[in-house]
Amino acid sequence: MTTRPAKFVAIDASTTSLAFALFSFGEIELVGKIKFEGNDIYQKCIDTSKKVQAFFKHPLFLNTDSIVIEHTVFMNSPKTAADLALVQGAIIGAAGLAGVVNVGKVSPITWQNYLGNKRLTKEEQLLIRRQNPGKSDSWYKNFEREFRKKRTAKLVEVIYDKTIDDYDVADSCGIGHWALNNWEKAI
Repeated sequence: MTTRPAKFVAIDASTTSLAFALFSFGEIELVGKIKFEGNDIYQKCIDTSKKVQAFFKHPLFLNTDSIVIEHTVFMNSPKTAADLALVQGAIIGAAGLAGVVNVGKVSPITWQNYLGNKRLTKEEQLLIRRQNPGKSDSWYKNFEREFRKKRTAKLVEVIYDKTIDDYDVADSCGIGHWALNNWEKAI
């Protein structure tokens, strides 16, 4: 489907949860987060499948046959990348069983750049280091990540007049915003 549907769900998935934003006629209708349970990735995938299928069968999501999901990208940890791929497979399979027929994808950097939330410049990174001297490299990396997450939440607030406190949910809104304007690239 190259024409953007009237309703679709934007998804930011992790190995522990699915953050979503239901877009209806260009507006954010509903947002939330589904947490996955289990002692290992396989139990989490089973839980994911059950919850996602029930999610798409809920009356609020009837006639929602399209999703756009943040695409798995290269990660420093092969185990995390493999686990995320398993969870995304469980999500897509369960969504398909519940009636979803169109699955779009977008890489994190693509939708973030579209929102104007690009990676921090060298100057911005140096400023953070000057303002917070003596921290570890991982501290700076986490600070930069949180800074960008806050910026995404603020952009969603400005564009849609919605205050989103959960950064994963804000990311799902950002993914959906990109999809609203780039559906043909997602599919």
